[in-house]
Amino acid sequence: MKPEDLAKSGTEHGHQMALFQWAQQNLDQYPELVWLYAIPNGGQRNIITAAGLKAEGVKSGVSDICLPVARSTFHGLYIEMKKPGGKESPQQIEFGKFLTAQGYLYKCCDHWNLARDTIISYMNGTTA
Repeated sequence: MKPEDLAKSGTEHGHQMALFQWAQQNLDQYPELVWLYAIPNGGQRNIITAAGLKAEGVKSGVSDICLPVARSTFHGLYIEMKKPGGKESPQQIEFGKFLTAQGYLYKCCDHWNLARDTIISYMNGTTA
């Protein structure tokens, strides 16, 4: 399945799946993408599951995606994934500012293509 097919739903979930599909298909060009991972902090859950995840350390506002690869002056890349037109919450903005102060690149992307382009720029060392 093509990444754009996964994103057709228009949901954040679909766009994030599309991004990871693209990453899997581009490991030859960017081998470090093998370390790209999702952080399951969002989503609808029943109260028992939510309580268990909170006890395990899940935190509101933490970004959806991390690429723990240093490039240029950055320690790594975090991406907050949104559906098209989606906006960051105040907690996500605060977390992004914290990451930036710690030497990470933080981006909010409301389409898998934007997240893909962010990763490509980052991996090529052209992100400012």
